[in-house]
Amino acid sequence: MMMTDRKMSDDGPLAPWFDAARDDAPLASGDWLARMEAMALAEQPVPRAVSRPVPERRSGWLREALGQLGGWPAMAGLAAACVAGVWLGAVAPSDWTGMGTTDSLISAAEPASAYDYAMLGL
Repeated sequence: MMMTDRKMSDDGPLAPWFDAARDDAPLASGDWLARMEAMALAEQPVPRAVSRPVPERRSGWLREALGQLGGWPAMAGLAAACVAGVWLGAVAPSDWTGMGTTDSLISAAEPASAYDYAMLGL
């Protein structure tokens, strides 16, 4: 339901006055419209000469791949993962088996003392 709907208009006793105002709506004079048009055209920007468009610089496939991967921060993460993979591949697994069973490794890596381990039951 819209407020401008004629069927639902609830003007009451003011309805004749509103109808008279709608019928006698003032129109702008032709002289005033001509002056407004002249002022509007005077404010319009002057068209400039169209320059040739600069051709878009094509980027190489490496730059496009870098953009697809997430930029330089992502490449730093990939480089770190690559270095870690090479290091894990270069170190023989036989060196890893003895590292997990030594008690000295736990005390060297953990900041807790032997007293803490004894109290915890380790």
